[in-house]
Amino acid sequence: MNIALIQINPVIGDFDNNLAKIHTCLEQARAVGCHLAVFPELSLCGYPPRDLLERASFLDAHDRALQKLVERVQGIACVIGVLERRQGPGRPLYNSAFFINEGTICFRVRKQLLPTYDVFDESRYFEPGGPSLPFSFAGVKIGLSVCEDIWPDEQKYPLDPIAALMDQETVPDLLINISASPYYNGKLGQRSALFSSLCRKYNLPLLYVNQVGGQDELIFDGHSMVLDGTGTVRVAGRGFSEDMIVVDTDTWESDSGWRIPVDSVAQVLDGLTLGVRDYMRKIGFNRAVLGLSGGIDSAVTAAVACRALGPENVLCIALPSPYTSQMSIDDARLLAENMGCGFELLPIGDAMQVYAEMLSPLFDGLPEDVTEQNLQARIRGTLLMALSNKLGHLLLSTGNKSEMAVGYCTLYGDMNGGLAVLADVPKAMVYELARWINTERAVIPERIITRPPTAELKPDQLDQDDLPPYEILDPILKGYLEEFLGVDELVARGFDRKTVQDIIRRIKINEYKRRQSPMGLKVTSKAFGHGRRYPVAQGFVE
Repeated sequence: MNIALIQINPVIGDFDNNLAKIHTCLEQARAVGCHLAVFPELSLCGYPPRDLLERASFLDAHDRALQKLVERVQGIACVIGVLERRQGPGRPLYNSAFFINEGTICFRVRKQLLPTYDVFDESRYFEPGGPSLPFSFAGVKIGLSVCEDIWPDEQKYPLDPIAALMDQETVPDLLINISASPYYNGKLGQRSALFSSLCRKYNLPLLYVNQVGGQDELIFDGHSMVLDGTGTVRVAGRGFSEDMIVVDTDTWESDSGWRIPVDSVAQVLDGLTLGVRDYMRKIGFNRAVLGLSGGIDSAVTAAVACRALGPENVLCIALPSPYTSQMSIDDARLLAENMGCGFELLPIGDAMQVYAEMLSPLFDGLPEDVTEQNLQARIRGTLLMALSNKLGHLLLSTGNKSEMAVGYCTLYGDMNGGLAVLADVPKAMVYELARWINTERAVIPERIITRPPTAELKPDQLDQDDLPPYEILDPILKGYLEEFLGVDELVARGFDRKTVQDIIRRIKINEYKRRQSPMGLKVTSKAFGHGRRYPVAQGFVE
């Protein structure tokens, strides 16, 4: 039997276009001789729909689209993720997978494990399903599951849907899992290891189909996979792009070729590129503007934007102050020339003077401090927002995760924007991205990569005047934010106790800033935003 694994990029709630895309893919799969086409979790409505699920009109539109889809499934069978209404006590919906054949819903499986960790809150909307049985098609017994049901050990769930499926009188010949599994750096290896172990455990092949596309802060990477009973990845779909894999279940061979996913900085870059492109496309923007300082963060942000949108749709603005070095201006201009994007120079010295004169009666007798530095950032932020409004460009903010964590950023200044491209990228990884970008083509001037990082808000300023070196800061942040380590555990790794305590204190006191920051693309296992919900007002001391 030939099976098509189809990873698509739906738009949440755009039922007409999602349905049209699914129908086109079904026709393509049928045309190449496939008997069954498999689509990701909640393909018809897009994932995650969140509180749209509370609107009756959304559910009605979904059901109308589902009815049209069922009628169109002719000449090829289909497995697809859908919403399923339910009656009685509990949540009003199931997160289901339907098997549809010749205009009929022949079989359904309901997701049993509803994740509530990190960015997930499925138990807010869905009722867990009960144990499932295999179903037969074309002489093959298929064990079908939805996303999290194949990950029970990772989150220590009290039940294992795949084990329960195997503990039946009828044992499946193969497993199919449909997913909407968000990407983060390290997820590809984690998935491959888990799936390989599962296949070896049960000596069964696995067909895994994943959603692709950017959805708000989440990035879905695709990388659908076919593994044989030995746990060997026989073929994988393209990352960060729609794709269709056709596999023969007799030989487990595919004309799609071997593309085994491996975690790398290149994957992070592809993920960020897709995240920017889809966020802008799905909310109706096609052009971006950003401040280009001559530093590493804005350089990488600009490079990602040009990859995502095309350089002709990116406008970079240098906003030098009297503290900005000529080196920074020259490097910013050269970077824009290398990328082929728009570039404008907008000095802020005069605006700084006007603000200083306006405030001088109230500031009389008070020494200069961080207030004046923040004012520069806020002047820049105001001008960039004005350009965004007037030109209809989305403003991209350029701060990285390391700075956002400890508050080394200015509210209503450099934090302004509609999307924070690097908000979940640690500083060390920003440099890795820059070097990888330059392996493709020398885009980022070498001096931007090699010079010590500086905000240039006062004479001779360096980031390390106020922060630990990033080679110390980043591992502490990773341990605290992503591994949930405490002070003693971080000190046991060799870090200075006072440094650790100061960094944790900064993370805590700057929560209010991050609550007001633009949405950031998630590329680590624990990003600021929807997946990290800490109170602003709290008294806990680590």
